[in-house]
Amino acid sequence: MRRRTKININPKHLLIAGSVFCFVLIFVSFQYSEQLAPVKTAVGSVFSPMQKGINSVGRAVSGQFEKLASLSKLMEENEQLKDQINTLSYENKISQQDKYELDRLRDLYKLDKKYADYPKVAARVISADPNNWYNTFQIDKGSEDGIAVDMNVIAGNGLVGIIEEVGVNYAKVRTIIDDSSNVSGMFLKTSDRCIVNGDLELYSTGVIDVKFISKDAEVYDGYEVVTSPISPKYLQGILIGYISDIEVDPSNLTKTAHLTPAVDFDSLQEVLIITELKEQLKD
Repeated sequence: MRRRTKININPKHLLIAGSVFCFVLIFVSFQYSEQLAPVKTAVGSVFSPMQKGINSVGRAVSGQFEKLASLSKLMEENEQLKDQINTLSYENKISQQDKYELDRLRDLYKLDKKYADYPKVAARVISADPNNWYNTFQIDKGSEDGIAVDMNVIAGNGLVGIIEEVGVNYAKVRTIIDDSSNVSGMFLKTSDRCIVNGDLELYSTGVIDVKFISKDAEVYDGYEVVTSPISPKYLQGILIGYISDIEVDPSNLTKTAHLTPAVDFDSLQEVLIITELKEQLKD
């Protein structure tokens, strides 16, 4: 077999040859433009449609790339907007919580002023019995804060209940809506006496019982009931609630009624404890 001879061409020589060829074509094109016009026309008629097609494809491809770039940018902006919305939503919830807490603290401040003669300590509710209402619950203040058994607890517009158990840093409150609660009350307008009985089942309708109202007592719906001076543990004059549904007992000796508490027991969060006991006032 004959071996093929390998031809090596220097790239510099190719570059020089190509450049010379291009200059020759340019010279010929300008020098013989009229003679070459038919050739230009023929070549143009062949390459023009190809050029248009190439341009159309180029524009289409370029348009798709622009769309993809625009879509990517929009998706990035959308993610940024989602993050901003989540941040604003979180900040709005925090602001609402702060507002609600401020409103509750303002209510406590008003209550503090309403019973300004009594010394008080503020406390937060930290746990409650697993039911729909706060018939008993614990607060975050105890004996080290000066809290003692039988101290009165208030919130909202009036009486919540009484301290029945105390630890070093906590205390347990039994409210007036609890089944075991009995509060000696009186009508603020007439001073007629009554007994306010807790009743959790009845409180599901928003009221509790009032009994032993004098048959001759001239009391009407909407009258305020406050703690009476003869109560052994409750301080005098604390608002308990508002009377309604007054009826004469079947025995025809006394009247009974319902009472709407002055406190919303569905969502207690902060309370005031009056740090003065009823027995201390008697001394």
